Amino acid sequence: MIAYCEVSAFTDTPGQGNRAGVVLEAGGLSEAEMQALAAFLEVPETVFVTRMQDGLVRVRYFTPAQEIEFCGHATVALGLTLAQGGHWTGGPLMLETLVGRIPLTLETAAGVPQRVWMAQRGLKTRPVPRGLHRDLAEALGLNERLLHRGLPLAAASTGLWSVFVPLLDRVILDGLEPDLARIHALSGALGVTSVYAYAPQGVNCFAARDFAPAVGIPEDPVTGSAAGALLALLAQGGRLPVRGERAWGVVYQGHALGTPGEVEVEVTLAGQTVQAVRVGGRAVLNRKGYWNPKA
Repeated sequence: MIAYCEVSAFTDTPGQGNRAGVVLEAGGLSEAEMQALAAFLEVPETVFVTRMQDGLVRVRYFTPAQEIEFCGHATVALGLTLAQGGHWTGGPLMLETLVGRIPLTLETAAGVPQRVWMAQRGLKTRPVPRGLHRDLAEALGLNERLLHRGLPLAAASTGLWSVFVPLLDRVILDGLEPDLARIHALSGALGVTSVYAYAPQGVNCFAARDFAPAVGIPEDPVTGSAAGALLALLAQGGRLPVRGERAWGVVYQGHALGTPGEVEVEVTLAGQTVQAVRVGGRAVLNRKGYWNPKA
């Protein structure tokens, strides 16, 4: 029997935010068994710890359909689970993932874990051909005129590639009726995991929805890795207020699915060049259980 936890990330309310499976003792599982357990849990992503020793934790991430290189909300969920289980007391912790090593830090209050912060990979960007802007709008169920001309439409990554599509306001965002087949095709054409629609909701706050049918997720409730890439992209373009060398912002996501959550992002800059990206959030345990790989 394999023990697992279901944890809601980017929220402190059980069942809200984005659910993740966490398996702390997966060293003896085959790849096929990890995939089967991820499908059994039916949450957007499940993180498997295959080795844990001396502050280094080796992990793999699976959606119900396939393995992926990295997942932000599952990482936050893992951090909380390790801290609450006494496996992590707040010292340096390094995750070894398919995108490289990811440092984690733990924010506590009176000894109680509050937030998990993860350093993301360096920002990478790619332009989206102008001829595809209309296709992306229509795939989201929109007229191209509802795209926000003052915010970037581009592909970007701090771990996983997404294409970021700016909309005029949150009303438009909440009313999206996406064509998932077209989004799947466009994701493949652009070499991205998801199409991430976003809209301004204040000076440094944004609302977002993330559609990832290319990896078996019609809509991801709250996406930490993409939120980090978005805020880094905006900071690099001078579209976030900067104090000293840092820009800070919040992404609200999940409201359209009835599972609201929020992702905090800190971007360190040298001029307009992104030097570092940190993504943070709360998490809460939903339930524990056991899975029989031979069932």
